[in-house]
Amino acid sequence: MLRSILVALMLFLCACSEPLEPAAPVVADNEQVQNRGAGKDNWWDSLPRPEWGAYQKIDQSEGWFEVYLVDDGIYAIYEPGQFEEVMSFLLVGEDFALMFDTGLGIGNIRRVVDQLTDLDVVVLNSHTHYDHIGGNYLFDTIYGTSLDYTKSRSMGSSPDAVAGFLQEGWVWKPLPDGFSPDQYRSHAFEIDKFIYEGDQIDIGGRVLEILFTPGHAPDSICLLDRENRLLLTGDTFYLAPLYTHIEGSSFEDYSRSAARLAGLAGEIDRALTSHNVPVVDSAYMTALGKAFADIESGAAGDVTISDGNREYQFDGFSVIVKD
Repeated sequence: MLRSILVALMLFLCACSEPLEPAAPVVADNEQVQNRGAGKDNWWDSLPRPEWGAYQKIDQSEGWFEVYLVDDGIYAIYEPGQFEEVMSFLLVGEDFALMFDTGLGIGNIRRVVDQLTDLDVVVLNSHTHYDHIGGNYLFDTIYGTSLDYTKSRSMGSSPDAVAGFLQEGWVWKPLPDGFSPDQYRSHAFEIDKFIYEGDQIDIGGRVLEILFTPGHAPDSICLLDRENRLLLTGDTFYLAPLYTHIEGSSFEDYSRSAARLAGLAGEIDRALTSHNVPVVDSAYMTALGKAFADIESGAAGDVTISDGNREYQFDGFSVIVKD
């Protein structure tokens, strides 16, 4: 009798220890903003984002933009009226100012910059997607990579190439007076100086080191301020879905760049990101590296199928890959 009970118990325990079938991924398609992750319709319901309340808001005349002082000599120029919620950073040195990206090109970002500094301004793009080069043509001096991708993007675009980014669901705020949606495009600009991996840009009182971090785009870069333990990530990291699935992106390159930034986590205190919220803790660089490693190893299990892509969910951000 006892033997029968023990055998039955062992069979029960073995059955319970068999691996469970993984749960089917949640499917979450969008009607308005597609191919950008789950739950993006009516994205403006998340605004205003409370993180901005930690920073001094700066008065300026251009209603399309909001400007905040996020660090000593660093202004975030934010565009919350369009889905990207992109921000460009103006770093004011003792000798000149560096503009890290120039936004969407919907409002006149040059007018904003002229209200913030009288110094000469050099533009450097984190990469050349439409929402980061929109105001380049308004500035006299532009640095960029020597990659063919950058050179081709510097030639501008037709209105058809960017028209979708103004369609219903992408913009909630009134467009600036005088702006013509039918004429919206990425304007051509000229690169005055090529930058390379490891180059240093000394703006006077602040030295910025160029780090090539391809993945989101072939020409993605970050800026490292070693003395002030600060990293500007561009689109290599932000608190929202990270794109490895769009044209020109590469999961493999992104994974290597993520590992590189994870290796810098102990050398920085904070990072400035280019979408949604301006400042994150350096611990997110470690989380970024682990996220890509977990996806590669199969350990990442929280998956949503969104608009035909696989979106892996992590704490505060996600990674979208082609399904």
